[in-house]
Amino acid sequence: MRKLTHEEVGKKRISLDEAKKIKRHPIYVLCDNIRSIYNIGSIFRTSDAALIEKLYLTGYTPCPPRPEIEKVALGSTNSVPWKYVKNPLEAVKKLKTEGVKIVPLEITQNSRSYTEITKQDFPLCLILGNELTGVSNELIEQSDFSIEIPQYGFKHSINVSVAYGIAVFELVRVIRG
Repeated sequence: MRKLTHEEVGKKRISLDEAKKIKRHPIYVLCDNIRSIYNIGSIFRTSDAALIEKLYLTGYTPCPPRPEIEKVALGSTNSVPWKYVKNPLEAVKKLKTEGVKIVPLEITQNSRSYTEITKQDFPLCLILGNELTGVSNELIEQSDFSIEIPQYGFKHSINVSVAYGIAVFELVRVIRG
């Protein structure tokens, strides 16, 4: 076994033009009041890798162009369809009219494990909340169901961009399976 060279990896990559035309996974992502510029850069990069349909940045979530976002995003702000909407409830309302299920990644009284998603749950919008306070109660009230990542240690949270990576690739596994 050997690690592929940068050139070999590059041959597997789609072009930016192809990224703008390719059929995407029926996964929308809404970031509400994420405070860290670096988390947003990471979320962009993971969104590109997961080929999500669209990323919504809401509230005071930082938006491109910002050098700090680009430092982590590595150009994925150009390949991921995204939009800023100040009020997250407006984005949720629009998505619901399009038949998209609203699914916060949050520990709630009725949350399911992120591994319990089925193909019938798509299309869906995964909501990511603030690093300290999580997904707002207003958004949870508008949700179809919530998912959580089981926590086994002392802390009961994972960094939002890490949690997103875990959850979104499980969603991709399900939809492609």
